[in-house]
Amino acid sequence: MVLADLGSKLQGALAKLNRTTVVDDEVFNALLKEICGALLESDVQVKLVRQLRDNVKLAVNLEDASSGANRRRLIQKSVVDQLVKMLEPEAQPYKMKKGQSNVIMFVGLQGSGKTTSIAKFAHHYQRKGWKTCMVCADTFRAGAFDQLKQNSTKLRIPFYGSYTEADPVRIAEEGVAQFRAENYELILVDTSGRHKQETDLFAEMKEVSAAVQPDDVVFVMDSTIGQAVFDQASAFRDTVDVGSVIITKLDGHAKGGGALSAVAATGSPVIFYGTGEHFADFESFNAQSFVSRLMGMGDIRGLMEEVKTSGMLDNQEEMVEKFQKGVFTLRDMYKQFQSVMKMGPLSKVMSMIPGLPQGMSEMMNMGGGEEEASKRLRRFLFMMDSMTDAELDGVVPLSDSRQTRVARGSGCQLYEVEFLLKCHKQFATVVSRMGKSGLMKTGDAALGKQMSRNPNAVMQQLSKVMDPKMMAQMGGPQNMMRMMKQMQGMDPSALGDMAKMAQGMGMKMPF
Repeated sequence: MVLADLGSKLQGALAKLNRTTVVDDEVFNALLKEICGALLESDVQVKLVRQLRDNVKLAVNLEDASSGANRRRLIQKSVVDQLVKMLEPEAQPYKMKKGQSNVIMFVGLQGSGKTTSIAKFAHHYQRKGWKTCMVCADTFRAGAFDQLKQNSTKLRIPFYGSYTEADPVRIAEEGVAQFRAENYELILVDTSGRHKQETDLFAEMKEVSAAVQPDDVVFVMDSTIGQAVFDQASAFRDTVDVGSVIITKLDGHAKGGGALSAVAATGSPVIFYGTGEHFADFESFNAQSFVSRLMGMGDIRGLMEEVKTSGMLDNQEEMVEKFQKGVFTLRDMYKQFQSVMKMGPLSKVMSMIPGLPQGMSEMMNMGGGEEEASKRLRRFLFMMDSMTDAELDGVVPLSDSRQTRVARGSGCQLYEVEFLLKCHKQFATVVSRMGKSGLMKTGDAALGKQMSRNPNAVMQQLSKVMDPKMMAQMGGPQNMMRMMKQMQGMDPSALGDMAKMAQGMGMKMPF
């Protein structure tokens, strides 16, 4: 998760509030001081932090809320709302149109990660079924065309460029014309960068823009400079018609909060942010979802988007039918782990899920970072590959001798096999309880409508069947109700898909 340090501090501040018996002005002011301090440490502008503090104070009147629980909810809601407001852009980004050519021109300073971001952008939409291509009009930086060519080859995406032509305007014009004629839906144009905002750079940007007539101009900026991006974004926006922004390198430092808030202050919408070197380390930006994940509340909408993109809901009817009966075997868990692996970086997926089963949370927190977490999940698959059909289908229990055999056959340690079985037991317990409750037997669409119409009723049903420890792990009734409110803005069919996904994964989701 990006901005992990800021997120942990904000979550810690709210956790202290939830543990406080009496919520008064002293507690409220101490909370605001802690939150403002965390934002300043993340390089958010003093002016924006002061504005957030004043707005929260105006929104919260402790006299209006009689009980401590109501006061805590009021304070937490106000803090979240103001964080969203700080990051929410004034303008809306360009909406690309499927079935026709959309020319997107990328601009930015040299070293900001522009060429890599173009490849990530292309990969993101390629996964969604768009016909994408890339044009290299960066003739200033040595190796720019080679880098774009290499990325295109890895992604199997067509590209256009030249080793001999020195005129970026001509390359851009010819490349766009060729791909337009071939009916490509996304034509991504990489332009030259400089080490600083030079007059030559801005002049070249204007010429390329005039030649290709882009539908959108995306400014790629390095988040490591923090709140200084405000001046950068403003300068580029005054020169060319910058429609949206991509922020890169948001995973490696503490200044990302300042960069995000500074860009929002310019009125330019952030559409994506980069979180690593790989093509999958690229996430769409939504202020509400971003703050929700930052505060440890998950991101249901983002999760559903990833699930649909990965095809995880395809051919799930048979599995859903099993879960309606309360059955969850090791083979079922194997299939779901395979699906999760297709959804991108594990830390990204996990941060979207409110209230993970404890085994999965432990697996992500054993240290070693993203690559180690992926390796551990693959080792889970190796262990299950070493099991017999009878063991996978739950026909025979995995005795001590069988566990030893599985460990040896998969090249893993015995404690890893025991940990896998512990995770499966937790998943199976959830599915069994949900199956017995009847929540899964109402049908996807009906369940979606029920959640949209009356989340309190679903909440009461869940309270009857869920173990109190599970409820606490998901953040308690308050966090679950917050998740219900997230769902109320979604249409019933989407909620039905969410129900199917939850049933298919056996996750501790509130439906």
